[in-house]
Order: sequence, then structure tokens, then C-alpha cells
Amino acid sequence: MRDNHTILHVDDRPEDVFLLKYAFKRAEITNPIQVAADGQEAIDYLAGAGKFGDRQQFPLPCLVLLDLKLPLKMGLEVLEWIRGQAQFRSLIVIVLTSSIHEGDIKRAYDLGANAFLVKPSDSKVTLDMCKALKHFWLQHNQPPVGVPELRA
Repeated sequence: MRDNHTILHVDDRPEDVFLLKYAFKRAEITNPIQVAADGQEAIDYLAGAGKFGDRQQFPLPCLVLLDLKLPLKMGLEVLEWIRGQAQFRSLIVIVLTSSIHEGDIKRAYDLGANAFLVKPSDSKVTLDMCKALKHFWLQHNQPPVGVPELRA
């Protein structure tokens, strides 16, 4: 398991960040979590720009959980930027949003999202989702060779 690799959670709602961290704890996901509160901050984090230049403090993530409705840059813009960077084309990006709009789902997959999850409103369903995320993406999924931040 890649439990020492960072997860970048991009979400502007502190309550959603708190609930996901709580569900991660209950699902025994021990990966460090970094949070970006808007789309531009997510891009800056990944690019190592500004305050995110110290990769010891802000390591590249093995997984990005990306909300769509964000300030400054929307989640789809962030996803498009990620997939436009050669070093991030294989980075696992899971859209985690409240949107159930068909256009958002199609566009996210067209831009290279690995999965599209709708934020559950129930804590048990959130816990189940986090357990599934742990088992599939953090334990069983084999990331591509040559992407060291994704290798166990």
C-alpha cells in the first residue's frame, strides 16, 4: 500500500474537507493529505510554485481528489491543466463533486479523469466510498512505471 504517499484534496468547503478526513481516518487511510482550497492553489501546488516550492513540505501527490465547483479556476480547468503537463498525464485524478450534471461527467472523462464520484450525503456511504478508494486506488491499482511518486 502507498500509505506514505500524499493525497491532494482540492475542495473549497472546509466542512467537506473535514468530513473526508474523518472518513479517511475511519477507513484507515493513513496517507498524508494536503488541501488546496481553490483551483489556482491546486495548480500552484502541483507546479511547485510560490510557497509550494519545498517538495519536502509539499510532496507530489499519488492521487488528486478534485472538486469541480471551485473559486479562481474551476475543477475542469485544473484537470485540463494537469493532463496538459507531461509529468502529470499518469497522475490519478478522481473527480469528487456534488455535481451530477451529465455535461460535467462527460467533460471530466474527456479531459482524462480516472473516475467521477458524487459526494455522498450520508456518512456511512462516505465511509464505504473511502474504503473502496483505499482498496482499489491505494492498494490494488498498479500505477505506471516511470512515475516514481506513484510507485509503492
